[in-house]
Amino acid sequence: MHASRLVRALPLLFICTLAAAGTTPRTTTRAAAPAQPDIKSALVLVMDTRTSTVLLARKADQAAPIASITKLMTSLVVLEAAQPMDEVITVSAEDQRATAGNRSHLAVGTRLTRAELMHLALMASENRAANALGRSYPGGLPALAAAMNAKARALGMDHSHFVEPTGLSSQNVASPQDLTRLVAAAAQQPTLRQYSTDAKHSIRSGKREVQFVNTNLLVRSPGWDIALQKTGYISEGGKCLVMKTVIEGRDVIIVLLDSLGKYTRIADARRIRKWMESTTAWRSAIAQSEPRLLGMNVQTRAQ
Repeated sequence: MHASRLVRALPLLFICTLAAAGTTPRTTTRAAAPAQPDIKSALVLVMDTRTSTVLLARKADQAAPIASITKLMTSLVVLEAAQPMDEVITVSAEDQRATAGNRSHLAVGTRLTRAELMHLALMASENRAANALGRSYPGGLPALAAAMNAKARALGMDHSHFVEPTGLSSQNVASPQDLTRLVAAAAQQPTLRQYSTDAKHSIRSGKREVQFVNTNLLVRSPGWDIALQKTGYISEGGKCLVMKTVIEGRDVIIVLLDSLGKYTRIADARRIRKWMESTTAWRSAIAQSEPRLLGMNVQTRAQ
């Protein structure tokens, strides 16, 4: 049995504060546990982004395979390399071999711009597109993996490691806490926000028009305001989901790793939203953080 399966019965922790991404963690305190959503995912973190208050957590500092969530880091590093987004790249036999065993709608010989490849990698989780992005990175795939690990260190992702751009390798790992940092950084890029949340996108492949749809059905669900998202799945890591979204007027990051069942991660996200809409206990935790942040801001301005 996969080790993470054993933690599903553990209760979620309701935690008041966590350090902002990129800062030294402060000591956290626990509030009285409210009625909590019945989250099925093995590793969980829900964080209010303005105050870095952790609202729910389970195994938040444990590294686990992150599958195609990897593509967020791939795209962030490629984007920051400032390569021409209109450069045409041909999907190659190398991309096919690197993603063997996984269905793709991108035939060998398909010519797409770097922007189109990134769009499909983020929205439709196209593995050949992600591999082509890495293959065309300056220095190729080894250089991209090194850059991804360097970016992880710069973001303070202390439990992360990357070996390739698609997420098909179980050696691509990160903790939920690490992924809140990645999501926060990626959400600062308008391109990544748009590409990851588009509901559908079509490309020309030879004489055919091929339509792709978003792997996260919540982007098409009324009432959800999602700024950035990425799904993932490999057998070693289960179903995964990260999102930056707005719930009850608060920007929150949701990380769900190692979910069983086709729709469990989606159901967990909905349970989290319903919990936030139906209880006020999490607001008390945020209220404890905001005065301290205000004080720090005042002090900074006074220096």
